[in-house]
Amino acid sequence: MRILITGILLTGLALAIPACAPAGEADDRLGVVVTILPQADFVKNVGGDRVKVTVMVPPGASPHTYEPKPAQIKALAEAKMYAKVGSGVEFELVWMDKLMATNRGMLVVDCSKGVELQEAVDGHESEAEEARPHTRFDPHIWMSPLNARIMVQNIRDGLIAVDPANRHSYEQNCAAYLEELAGIDREMRDGLSGVRNRRFMVYHPAFGYFAREYELDMIPIETEGKEPTAASLTRLIEQAKAQGITVIFVEPQFDPKSAGVIAEAIGGRVVFIDPLAEDYIGNLRLILSQMLQTMQ
Repeated sequence: MRILITGILLTGLALAIPACAPAGEADDRLGVVVTILPQADFVKNVGGDRVKVTVMVPPGASPHTYEPKPAQIKALAEAKMYAKVGSGVEFELVWMDKLMATNRGMLVVDCSKGVELQEAVDGHESEAEEARPHTRFDPHIWMSPLNARIMVQNIRDGLIAVDPANRHSYEQNCAAYLEELAGIDREMRDGLSGVRNRRFMVYHPAFGYFAREYELDMIPIETEGKEPTAASLTRLIEQAKAQGITVIFVEPQFDPKSAGVIAEAIGGRVVFIDPLAEDYIGNLRLILSQMLQTMQ
């Protein structure tokens, strides 16, 4: 009921925007809306100063629980393009139809087009649950730089579609950024190639594509949005001890309490790593540094 009421309010707000928008100097930049911060970095690298980017899920918020604010809906109503992640991010599953209804002339770009999706990882299931078939896909496609390359090319194609006069600029910018993404991929492979213990434990399973790309084994604490039970915590503690894990990674969008329980039990520590930081390449370097310090 809350989502239905909010959806009605969103539609009403979008219809009212043209009448109440303040007068001022026209901004001739191309309005582009994205779901998460890493996508904002992608759009800015391809669009340069020709684009004005609005992020729906702001810093510190979780795409699993966030609800859009009126200022974001105003920007959405004026946008020429929405770049959605497209891989099953919960925010988009709940809100995308309502957001599209506020601006039916907006081009919607599916950044996951061409990405090979993988099943979501469930880390602390019982044997009965393990026998149950899984159909959920992992939505965190951007955590692989090779997937990011595909996402960036989809964004480039979208920008060209809504602004064909600047095709050459978008193509040049995209080519340069693709080289940077290829470079960080090489850094990641080189840096992680000598790591002996290739298992890592993390609170939220946001690093599945990252783990697949670099032949690591991600062990999540929380799965399907649920806190671990007491029995699950016991199993995770035993697993961490058996596999020589001394650091529990936690994303800043989540409560670190469960991770802290495990870290205390194994005599380890909690380290924060963020899958939603806007500086995509810089953040991957930071994640690499943190992992190299803890996964020797």
